[in-house]
Amino acid sequence: MAYEFISVERDGPVTVVTLNRPDVMNALHSPAHHELHDAFDAFAADPDQWVAIVTGAGERAFSAGNDLKHQATGGGMGLPPSGFAGLTERFDLTKPLIAAVNGVAMGGGFEIALACDLIIAAETATFALPEPRVGLAALAGGLHRLPRQIGEKRAMGMILTGRRVSAAEGRELGFVNEVVPAADLMTAARRWAAQICELSPMSIRASKEAVFKGLDEVSLAAAMAAQMRYPAISAMLRSEDFKEGPMAFAQKRPPQWKGR
Repeated sequence: MAYEFISVERDGPVTVVTLNRPDVMNALHSPAHHELHDAFDAFAADPDQWVAIVTGAGERAFSAGNDLKHQATGGGMGLPPSGFAGLTERFDLTKPLIAAVNGVAMGGGFEIALACDLIIAAETATFALPEPRVGLAALAGGLHRLPRQIGEKRAMGMILTGRRVSAAEGRELGFVNEVVPAADLMTAARRWAAQICELSPMSIRASKEAVFKGLDEVSLAAAMAAQMRYPAISAMLRSEDFKEGPMAFAQKRPPQWKGR
């Protein structure tokens, strides 16, 4: 499928989605949101794609978030059902997502990264939820994901000031997994993706689903009682991979994962 505002590359079981509006620091408008929705729908539906990496074109920005100039000049800001960037309300995606943050991740750009499972950041990356500076609020998940990921007080320290946080501080706060030189960013992101792909994709999806659905349960006991009803766990238990893993271990050979 041809895209105008993003690019999609497939390398084995890894999909790389690049926000491709560098002239506006990869800020997103309605057509870009809908392209991303379609791209992530395709990724979710493709049994041969196991992990996705999301990054931004150019050296300046991952994404500056909402395209305010487009909005101010009367451009439509309609979102797909999956939310900002086709991700922030995509709650049923069990395949892992890696954000490779190559520069500014502001507002909705930070919310895209927070919607991913891992954040790998270039040393030059910066993060913020500055919406109150322009009379807005981070309603694409930032106000909810950030406290869940780093704790209430740390999150409120960012939210109530709109301050910028460096990649190094982001790692200290706990929302960044690794900080690398800018030139090494995609190599590092692909390394994380390769490590994930060494494992059973059925197990990875079951694990991700159990983590996030379990956090919504009222207690640890309730989460453990409910997990056997989760679709990805049921799929794992019925899969070829569920048989292949123990067989490969017994035969002292690398497993041949099928993802089904």
